[in-house]
Formats: sequence, C-alpha cells, structure tokens
Amino acid sequence: MDKRTSVINDLFSSGSERFFVLAGPCAIESKELSFEIAEQLVDITDRLGIPLVFKGSYRKANRSRLDSFTGIGDAKALQILAEVGEKYNVPTVTDIHEAHEAEMAAEHVDVLQIPAFLFRQTNLLVAAAKTNKVVNIKKGQFASASAMQFALDKVVQSGNEKVLLTERGNMFGYGDLIVDYRNITEMRAMGKPVVMDITHSLQQPNSSSGVTGGKPELIETIAKAAIAVGADGLFIETHPNPSEAKSDGANMLPLDQLEALLVKLLAVRKAIL
Repeated sequence: MDKRTSVINDLFSSGSERFFVLAGPCAIESKELSFEIAEQLVDITDRLGIPLVFKGSYRKANRSRLDSFTGIGDAKALQILAEVGEKYNVPTVTDIHEAHEAEMAAEHVDVLQIPAFLFRQTNLLVAAAKTNKVVNIKKGQFASASAMQFALDKVVQSGNEKVLLTERGNMFGYGDLIVDYRNITEMRAMGKPVVMDITHSLQQPNSSSGVTGGKPELIETIAKAAIAVGADGLFIETHPNPSEAKSDGANMLPLDQLEALLVKLLAVRKAIL
C-alpha cells in the first residue's frame, strides 16, 4: 500500500489517536509556491505523525468582486495539484462548483470538496459521489448540523460511503461567524469523520471593500476547542506570506506558525483520550 492510499484509509480509521489535516493555500497560485508549501507541510506532518491531505482550490468561483482573483486556469491548476500528489506522495483535495466539474477534477485529485454555499446542490453531490473519490462536504453557514444528514444521504445513496463532514461556523448578523461546537458532536453521530475548518470559520465576509476580512489571531483558539470536543481532522489554509496571498489572505495561518500549533494540538488530543 502506498502512502497516498494509507493516508486516505487513515481518514476513516476509528479510534485513532491522531487527527488528520487538510492543509495548503486557499488557491493554486503557481507551481513553485504550491511545491514550496507542500514540501514544508509534508516535512512537518511526517515528523509529527499526522496524516496530511494537501489542499488547493483550482478555481475560486465564489468571489465578492468581479476583479477578484479566481485562478490561473483550470487545467493548469489541476495539473499542479496532480504533480504535488505525485512528487510528495500525498493525497490532494480541491473544491468543485458544478456537477460537470466532478469528473474533470477527479482525474487529478483524491478528495472532492463541496463548498459550504453549495452543500444542498443535489446534482453536485451526486456527481461527486459517482467519481468514487472521497467527498468532503462543508456545512453551510446558514444551516444547522442536522441539515448535513440530508447532504450525506445524497452521497451515500449514490453509492459512495467515503464522506467527510466539515464544520465552518454559522453566520449571525452581517459580518461575522460563530462556531457552535455542538455541531461537531452532532455530525460525528452521523457515523462519518468530522473536520473543523479553523480558518474559514474566522472569516469576516461582506465587508464594505468587497474583500473578506478575518481574525487569524483566533485560529489557535478555534483549533484547540475543536480537538478538545473530538474533531477527527482540521482544515487549515496556510501560506508563507498571507498578506501577499491572492485569495483569503486575511484569515490564513502563516506557514511558519503551523508546526508549533500542531504540537499544541497533539498535546490536547493526548490529554482527552
């Protein structure tokens, strides 16, 4: 069994002392940057014994402004994700936005991610399921945890049991998100691994500038609480220079802070077992 297959199996292993991480830049900006981030992520997680899935969006379809960065081209970005997976022997994950994208993306990555705003889209969920790839469903900011059962059922009833469920906060008011940690417990009761998105849950959307803000200084707080209540995995967007990132830099974790955070989280995990 190769490392990529082993990591995918680890995502669904019950009772593991290890949590897993889906980590990488918000968007694929270039091959050089993707390889730089992947190399550091692999080094850190290998030393700490944490299963890693490399994350990068090949296209950002949900942008506030027409002039916002959306990507470097679908084919080019997907090829970079495929090359990261091959070079570093690590599974990869990317978002898809419409049903016809599922098969295209599945040729290059191991996990297909359903964005939070789209988690009710039946055709999208069914198309992702039929690729037989792992499907990571993000809970909508507008939905309760119980609503995820119906999204999960659409994938399972389409013949795919390999599903992850991701919590990313709920929107209250006009420009902030609140994390209700009961959601993690409720979704875990559905029998699938639950991931906490520790960066998007700190977004501050709908700003007057049309550029999403964030509170990255609270990433550690969100992550510790998630591990403490039993999250199986963490979703982390990270970048060497978040201020220079072309997408969602305001809520990303600086890459040089990742290892120290993971060490603390391993200690939390050990303490609760």
